Amino acid sequence: MLKENFNELQIFLVVAKERSFTKAAGKLGVSQSALSHAVKALEERLNVRLLTRTTRSVAPTETGERLIASLEPRLAELESELESILQLNGGASGNIRLSAGEHSARKLLWPKLKPFLKQYPDINVELVVDNGFVNIVEGRFDAGIRLGESVDKDMVAVRIGPDLRMVVVGSPQYLQAQGIPQTPHELQHHRCINMRLPTAGGLYHWEFEKDAKPLRVRVEGQLIFNLLSERIDAVLAGFGLACVPDDMVQDELKSGELVQVLADWCPTFPGYYLYYPSRKQHPPAFALLIDSLRYSE
Repeated sequence: MLKENFNELQIFLVVAKERSFTKAAGKLGVSQSALSHAVKALEERLNVRLLTRTTRSVAPTETGERLIASLEPRLAELESELESILQLNGGASGNIRLSAGEHSARKLLWPKLKPFLKQYPDINVELVVDNGFVNIVEGRFDAGIRLGESVDKDMVAVRIGPDLRMVVVGSPQYLQAQGIPQTPHELQHHRCINMRLPTAGGLYHWEFEKDAKPLRVRVEGQLIFNLLSERIDAVLAGFGLACVPDDMVQDELKSGELVQVLADWCPTFPGYYLYYPSRKQHPPAFALLIDSLRYSE
């Protein structure tokens, strides 16, 4: 019976995950009618309804959810074992889905992924860039990248980058016209380029520290962006001050296009970590990725 059902079980899992026959058909490269026929055949063979279908959506029934919970770990274990066999024969393969913010993806993850993917051409990576705090379990990600201070304690965390530092910068023209702030409190008298936090929906409070005393300052200005590159461009255009990662503006600081202020209020802090929800044995492809990303001083 298992042999007869195996293809149908795999199809059922994809349809259930996508909650759509249309999306599942696109992912599997087969027709919707073929998927519908396969799921119907499985339901008839098991004599139970696995999916609730409406004109707009598809959702697993209670029995369907039970089957998913039973199937996923077993299929993952089987896939891991098959990948291990492939690796023993000189090849590593598999699919890895990652969630990362704009800065970590651009400055850290993608530069490290390029040589990794060239070394392992049969490993496929999907990188979803999102500046919000993504639930990697609900989003079905294998791992996420986040600042060390933001990683939940029940996650396994592997450091993948050096300490970071945020810097407050402005154009020489703006600072000449508006003056140079001497303390973070004086930012309230300046035009500042704000960042909207995608998860909480509020504006980012600029964070400072001096003599081991933290300080958070709410700033105001003409512009609010959710992307880092636009904030840097706005600073260069003279629209005000911005608080950005220092590795994003090193060239502009060296050339004099931008000037740093409040330097003694901006200490370093722990950088990015790869995090994932389980310490169980990893598929070979994921284990290789962890080793390639791991940071060593």
